[in-house]
Amino acid sequence: MFRVITDFDGPIMDVSNRYYCVYQLCLEKTQRQGQKINQLKKSEFWELKRACIPERKIAMMSGLDAQQAKEFVKIRQANVHGLDYLVHDLIIPGAIACLEILQEEGFDLVLMTMRKEKELEEAFKYYNLARFFPKEKRYCLSNNYVKSTDVQDKTKLMTKALKELSPVKDVWMIGDTEADIVAAKSNNIEVIAVLSGIRNHSRLQEYQPDMIFNNFSEALSMIIEVKNKLSIGCLV
Repeated sequence: MFRVITDFDGPIMDVSNRYYCVYQLCLEKTQRQGQKINQLKKSEFWELKRACIPERKIAMMSGLDAQQAKEFVKIRQANVHGLDYLVHDLIIPGAIACLEILQEEGFDLVLMTMRKEKELEEAFKYYNLARFFPKEKRYCLSNNYVKSTDVQDKTKLMTKALKELSPVKDVWMIGDTEADIVAAKSNNIEVIAVLSGIRNHSRLQEYQPDMIFNNFSEALSMIIEVKNKLSIGCLV
C-alpha cells in the first residue's frame, strides 16, 4: 500500500481570504480617527505573507506606527483562527478531485494539520471531507493544546502518527510550509512542497523539499506515476 500524508491549509484549503479579512479588521481596529493609512491590496498582502514578512512589519508598511503595530499583532492573533473568520476559507480548485483519484487508486490518505479540532470540524462538515479522512486518519491539535512553534508541533504530530499508523510501502508528505518539510524530513519521508499555500518558492527552497509543484494536482501526477512504476517493478 502507498500513503499520502497531506497538510490541510495550503494543499486543500485556500486561507488567503481569511487572512486578508483579518488584516482589514486589524487596520480598522487600530486606525486613529483621521489617520491616513495604506491598506495593501490583497495580492500585495498575500505576497508579503508568502515571503514570511512579520505581521508587525506588514502593519507598519500599511501606515501604522510602532505602538499601533503591536496592537495590530494582538488583534490578529486573537482573530485569525476564530470560527467567525474560518468561513472565508475556500477549497482550492482541483483539490477534491485529487483526493478522489488517490482514494480510487487505493492510497491510504492521512491528514496532518496545525488546526485545532474545532477549527477542522467546521470545514469537514461544510465540504464533506470525512469521506476521505476518517477520524483515525486525522492528526490535528486538541482544542486545549498550547502551541509552541509550527515546526516543533508538526514534527511531534508526525512522529505520533508514524507510531500509530500501519507500515506501508511508500509515503509522501504534501505541504506548503517549512513545518511540513522539517516534519517529513525528520522522519525520513519524501516531501512535496506546493506553492498554493502560504509560502513562496524561495522560502520553501531554503528547506530543501524533495520536489516543489504549483499545487496538489501537479503533485498528484508525479505520485501516480511513481506508484505505477513501483507497482510494475513488483510484477516483473
